Amino acid sequence: MNGPFATALQAQDSGVAFPLPGITAAEAAALLARIETIEARHGGRWPKWLGAKPHLLFPWLWDLITDPRLTDPVAALLGPDLLCWQCNLISKPPASAGYVAWHQDVTYYGLSEPRGVTVWLALTPTTPENGCMSVVPFSHRMALDHHRPQDPDNLLPLGEEIPAEPDPGTTVPVLLQPGEMSIHHMLTVHGSGPNRSAARRSGLAIRYIAADLVQSGEGVTAALVRGRDHGTFPLEQRPLAEDDPAARAHHDVVMRRWVRHITRAGAETAGGTSPAAGPGSG
Repeated sequence: MNGPFATALQAQDSGVAFPLPGITAAEAAALLARIETIEARHGGRWPKWLGAKPHLLFPWLWDLITDPRLTDPVAALLGPDLLCWQCNLISKPPASAGYVAWHQDVTYYGLSEPRGVTVWLALTPTTPENGCMSVVPFSHRMALDHHRPQDPDNLLPLGEEIPAEPDPGTTVPVLLQPGEMSIHHMLTVHGSGPNRSAARRSGLAIRYIAADLVQSGEGVTAALVRGRDHGTFPLEQRPLAEDDPAARAHHDVVMRRWVRHITRAGAETAGGTSPAAGPGSG
């Protein structure tokens, strides 16, 4: 059996499915070229203020997160009504020490139920040498406590990680070619090592949730990407064009709300005891 329903069965069983067809290699190269053009305008780095929800500023990213090639298999897992809770660029420069500690994404979602997944879309090849994401299949059955040892090389901004590293025999590297993607449950334990290669490693982490979920506190906004709105999240707006002043103002408001949510003190979450900020998912 092939297609999104086979993906759903695989992901429901093990908590992860890969490699999956996403976009074409040519489309992945075009996306990376757009990203590098933006980086070139900001000293060769992706600006920090674009660390979360860049789809609110670039129509081509909004169109990506709503692309049926990505949302079809997610809908087979979560149902026909989907929100994009977050999208962010994950990059590791060549020969860099940064790594992502072993963690579960849901530690900072604050959702009523852990019904969500992360799509990791590769823009470059992902290999063990360049610090690809690794996962622990079947680890999505329960939420784990996280602590914050604050290693400066840990790319998770609040430094969260599970207390004990998984047994190496239980971990699987997620090997992808440009345009391919993986899907993992928001409770699947995952992390990634440093990039020891001579080339960048880049991908997009797109986090989808079932549209009927509710969020603790003020919560954050979300983009309706498929089906109908259940009225549980303030909805985001597709930008009309790049560098659109209205889109920049909308992103500003959304980001202030985002920062308040993910850094809230003592937040109760659906999947752990500590909130987390910024990018996860390797």
